[in-house]
Amino acid sequence: MGSTSARGSCLCGAVAFQVGLPTVACLHCHCSMCRRNHGAGYVTWVAAGASGFEVTAGEDQLTVYQSSTHGTRSFCSACGTSLFCINEQHPEIVDIPLANFDDPIDRPPEAHYYLADRVEWIPLDESLPDLGP
Repeated sequence: MGSTSARGSCLCGAVAFQVGLPTVACLHCHCSMCRRNHGAGYVTWVAAGASGFEVTAGEDQLTVYQSSTHGTRSFCSACGTSLFCINEQHPEIVDIPLANFDDPIDRPPEAHYYLADRVEWIPLDESLPDLGP
């Protein structure tokens, strides 16, 4: 029988979290905000149900940044690791970078998001669909 949850943390371990499985989605986001926030060509996000999401350690170490009119991004104030993204248009979802998970999740990356914003210097997995916008 498979696991019912997956754990993860920031770089220094001050902030830890757990999400319930199954997850909602796993997507590569190419938008400019994600690229700049993570210093990477794209970010692979795991969309987890907010009802099964829990910060298990270090909640007092989280800093929340209002990155847009409808969304926030949280990061560890000790090491700077980008951890959680909340979109007020979808409050039932918490987006978490796949790289921050210590345990395996229940799915591989399934699609691209904001592909029109992608940088040309990153090879593209064209076998995955483009979800827009």
